[in-house]
Amino acid sequence: MKNLSDWLAYCEQIHPVNIDMGLERVREVATRMNLALTCPVITVAGTNGKGSTCAMLESILMQAGYRTAVYSSPHLVHFEERLRLQGQPVQADALVGGFAAVETARTQGPGVSLTYFEFSTLAILDVIRHTPLDVVILEVGLGGRLDAVNIVDPDCAVITSIDLDHMEFLGTDREAIGLEKAGIMRAGRPVVVSDPVPPQSVLDHARRLGADLWQVGQDFNVAGDPQQWNWAGRGRRYSGLAYPALRGANQLVNAAGVLAALTALREVLPVTAQAIRNGLAFVEFAGRFQIIPGKPTLVLDVAHNPHSVAALAANLDAMGYFPCTHAVFGAMADKDLAPMLARINPVIDRWYFTDLPTARAASAAQLQTRWLAQNPPATARSATFSDPAAALAAAVAAADPADRIVVFGSFYTVGGVMQQGLPRLHGEHLSP
Repeated sequence: MKNLSDWLAYCEQIHPVNIDMGLERVREVATRMNLALTCPVITVAGTNGKGSTCAMLESILMQAGYRTAVYSSPHLVHFEERLRLQGQPVQADALVGGFAAVETARTQGPGVSLTYFEFSTLAILDVIRHTPLDVVILEVGLGGRLDAVNIVDPDCAVITSIDLDHMEFLGTDREAIGLEKAGIMRAGRPVVVSDPVPPQSVLDHARRLGADLWQVGQDFNVAGDPQQWNWAGRGRRYSGLAYPALRGANQLVNAAGVLAALTALREVLPVTAQAIRNGLAFVEFAGRFQIIPGKPTLVLDVAHNPHSVAALAANLDAMGYFPCTHAVFGAMADKDLAPMLARINPVIDRWYFTDLPTARAASAAQLQTRWLAQNPPATARSATFSDPAAALAAAVAAADPADRIVVFGSFYTVGGVMQQGLPRLHGEHLSP
């Protein structure tokens, strides 16, 4: 293979299904590669808040002077976004060597078939192990127990909020899904549970395993007022903290878990209070309630399940008054669309449903049909489009400068409007 694009196309073809839960195949190839990480590892699982948690950990640890690697998925525009080294996407050429190493090991002796995610995870772990680093942060792709990143034993596990998503793979209720996510815990090592109301299965598994459980409300707490917040946990307290630069009320829950993880690891990764303050102040993460100033205002959010859409709706409510809110929306066909649409319908005036470039996606027409089944207000309007960029262009053409446009749903939806870079809107027309 000559380049990264060739490798990615190859990986899409060599396994019969896109998702194949289990660690036997990926662990076999990792063993053949003698794949091991020698620096501390933090693994993050959960339904919502994983990426934001990883970004805050990365920002604080970089402010503390540590050399960081973060593996997360999926990407918005470019595959290289999946691995950040010192806060920057990895170079494509660096990944090519990792893919070649996986292919060599995979085809040694009896061939081992790997999914796209498994193959690319091993390639990225190979790049990580050949990079001088102080700490590695791994975001779980799906679930936890059987996710490819779980072949690495973390020094600390973090479990963020848990809700219903990927139920065909993880189970039909929060207890079953929580148990799958609890699979990243290790005996005798800290596990931070930042979900304010965690499934009992998560707590029971931690105690059964003998993990060092850090539970919000018991082992650490947060309090605050509109200007600042405080954190208190085992033997440590931080007062007068500024709210994280990542917007949204839900980010305080994630930040609390981040401080618990760093406190749990203070013997191996000490950080100063100033590093925490600066890290929270400067953290950036594309596509997570990202507000882009302009006329009209643009909001990008990869909310794609009922829990995250509810958080998005609350955050939109808190933004204040806009004459009209336009929504560009595309989603996978397996998502629980009814509660998502019901929760956000009251804050959306015009819908721009879009097709997405994957067979897993619901079509724009299907999304519109599901929306109409909700009996939306008679004043609401909708249209369908072949791709997110076309949908956004139509929204910009229809919007007044004082309006607001929110692009949300799948990573494909948000990534689809970022293909040419971050959109900057400059509406020039006014209402008659």
